[in-house]
Amino acid sequence: MRATSKAWRLSLVAGACVLALSACNSDSDPVNPQPVNPPAPPTGGGQPQLPTPVSVTAFSEGEVSADIRWAEYGVPYITSDSLQGIAFGSGYAFARDNACIIADQIVRFNGERARFFGPHVQGTDNLNLVNDFAYKALDLRGNVEAALDTFSDQTRALLQGYAAGYNKFITERAADVPLPCRGQPWMREVTEVDLMTYAQGVALLPGTANLIEAMFAAVPPGESFAPEMVSTELPLEYDYSFDGTRIANMSMPDTNPTEMGSNGWGLGADFTGSSGMLLANPHFPHSGNQRFWQSGIEIPGELKVVGGSLSGFPGLINIGFNENVAWTHTFSTAQRFVVYQLELDPADDRGLSYLVDGESQEMESRRVEVEVNVGGGNTVTFARDFYFSSFGPMISIPGNFEWGQNFQGQTSAFAIFDANYPNFDVVDHWLALNTARDIDDVEASFYRHTGLIFNNIMATDRDGDVFFTDGSSVPDLSPATLNRLVDDPVLLATRLQAPFFLVPGNSAEFRARGTVPFERAPQLRGTDSVQNSNDSYWLTNANSPITGDFLLYGRVNNQQTLRSRMGQVKLAELREAGSLDLSMLENALISNRAFLGEAVVEDLVEFCTERGTTPVTTTNGDVDISAGCNALAQWNGIMNTDSVGALVLREFAQRFATNPQWQVAFNPADPINTPNTLARTNTTLVHLANAIRTIEQAGLAVDAPFGEVQFVERSLPNGQASGTKLPWGGANNIEGGFNVFARQGAQDGTLLPRHLYPTISGSQLSAEGEGYHITSGSSWMFVMQFTEQGPEARGLLTYSQSSDVESPHFLDQTLFYSAEPRLRDIPFSNDDIADATIESLSITMEVEQD
Repeated sequence: MRATSKAWRLSLVAGACVLALSACNSDSDPVNPQPVNPPAPPTGGGQPQLPTPVSVTAFSEGEVSADIRWAEYGVPYITSDSLQGIAFGSGYAFARDNACIIADQIVRFNGERARFFGPHVQGTDNLNLVNDFAYKALDLRGNVEAALDTFSDQTRALLQGYAAGYNKFITERAADVPLPCRGQPWMREVTEVDLMTYAQGVALLPGTANLIEAMFAAVPPGESFAPEMVSTELPLEYDYSFDGTRIANMSMPDTNPTEMGSNGWGLGADFTGSSGMLLANPHFPHSGNQRFWQSGIEIPGELKVVGGSLSGFPGLINIGFNENVAWTHTFSTAQRFVVYQLELDPADDRGLSYLVDGESQEMESRRVEVEVNVGGGNTVTFARDFYFSSFGPMISIPGNFEWGQNFQGQTSAFAIFDANYPNFDVVDHWLALNTARDIDDVEASFYRHTGLIFNNIMATDRDGDVFFTDGSSVPDLSPATLNRLVDDPVLLATRLQAPFFLVPGNSAEFRARGTVPFERAPQLRGTDSVQNSNDSYWLTNANSPITGDFLLYGRVNNQQTLRSRMGQVKLAELREAGSLDLSMLENALISNRAFLGEAVVEDLVEFCTERGTTPVTTTNGDVDISAGCNALAQWNGIMNTDSVGALVLREFAQRFATNPQWQVAFNPADPINTPNTLARTNTTLVHLANAIRTIEQAGLAVDAPFGEVQFVERSLPNGQASGTKLPWGGANNIEGGFNVFARQGAQDGTLLPRHLYPTISGSQLSAEGEGYHITSGSSWMFVMQFTEQGPEARGLLTYSQSSDVESPHFLDQTLFYSAEPRLRDIPFSNDDIADATIESLSITMEVEQD
């Protein structure tokens, strides 16, 4: 007899309560449970009348050409007569700076890392082998090949042109290809399929890419996830035993392991008193596949844009401005995927069938083969089966979400639905933003496309209109399913423990219907301001909060991060100032203020001064806090290189975050000003004592100027430290900085060698590195305004244009910023570009049209 829906639910209650401990009886409110009724569509129903899209020439006729002018700091400005030509020039220029990144990523998402680098990244972790198996099982490349003929002419022109430009550089100037990929067998020509496959891999970064090991672990009960060797060309038997320790002990996935974040403001006419202004401040890793690259592009009479793009994005600008519109993005709080719990069919002893509305469905099995380099130019082939349900690929997280895990006699299995698998809108959507004439065009792009993957957008135009929406690809679940997520205590309890929503998979009613359409996404349009610092959509404009039933997009009435509060304070100060100019906006971006410091340091210094030299007792012994207290008393209110006391504040903030000591609790009616006022408790003193102990453990002086302990140091091509440490100002999320810099210890998405200093437990400090080694944070940042003479902008790419140690643009912008927090002029007009030009090149190539 088949289990009933009620039995499934009761069995999950037990499991969820195990996962969430006592959460089943908790008053905790992780997702603001409330009945869900999707917002009504625009008046009249359905999609409004949209403006006609801007027409841009896709392909060149015959010969493809591009003129490249490199301005100061190695920033290319590319002119051509078509999108194909723009991308041709972009691919060439990008390859000169960062060819290794694309080469590495093409190998990664084609599932060929083990073929070139062997099965392991480090030790016997099998990470290359695991990644290859999972990406081959997902078949990103096959998805692209199957859909290629459906892509727009614009997308294909950009992909083909970029591939041709990249290939031209790496073949004709092979000796100039950056290290460490120069002359390597994995440094190969690419195709449009390769580039879109890479884009599909990027689209999975906030979702499935973080469950690659969980995909690999997903096998039916009783089966091993270890692959088998099926062929070899070696004359002797290859002795290989799969070490499954890492897979068996995997932890819950982190859906943002590289800590992607950003600040973004769009200021309208009512705020500025004139036209639109924009602040763009993405916080991304300073190495790897998420590096930004600055450029300008122009098709005379059709398209002219300046800004920054993620590595390998084909010819367009991701964050930037044209003559009419400026836009930026932040990483959103939306859910890009959900996990389904399938009810296994008890009649199938194999565990390969599941029940949907009482009917049995069998999983699809896909045989996957991976080549593994075993040295000496030899490879062996390994194979195993992967499984897919109608809800998506199967996953298993040992100890939590296991295939066959039995709750009160009921067996289950788990599958992931990722709204970005696949997402072929990415190129067309950003093209629509690049060509936008006003906010109407920006808004229309979201009716036509869902290509922003994981981003909010803040946009403004020259008339002073502003716009915000969370443009993420979000699973479109029925109202009944959404209600189930908020009224079922089991699913709520699971949400407390897991970084995703668990959805029942025993009925077709719960199946995702694609992605949420734009008209049901949180959005705001007006003439005042829009902002985001990685909290939810709720306080996009603090005077006009966005409320409604947007369950999968994030929370409302929740406590804001210290960085969000710092941003809101800065906006309020600019509003009160009356007239606003670009220098004021620049200062708001780069002034290294810290919200926590402004909120507590005065009280903390008074409190610790009263303590004097009387030691504070901690679990690690007694600590005299007087020297640290004296250093904190010298803090100048900012986290600049000359700031004394900033080191103590950073370490105090690290501990304060684990157990905040506020007198006034958070009040959702006053979210920007609460919580507030330092509580003078023993815990506060212990936080300070432990901060001082950590600084001493690192061998540093508590009164060291911040620039002596926070630094940027690049890696050599072999992954060793360069030995050149540049002093670096800037606050951190932990103390409520806005212009954020941090040590990002996760993998950077590539196998390119780099060094990381080991850190002290509970801190970003390294004794070996003698401070904070900055590897992430503010990257492509700029401020701009529309004037009667055209766009005026100042900005910086903090880690410079090139990852090639031999390039003159490997460190030039980094040295510029290290000297003092500042931005530089961004040329936009052709006269300004000409004045800034330091090198020019015209390139051509005959490209056959399909």
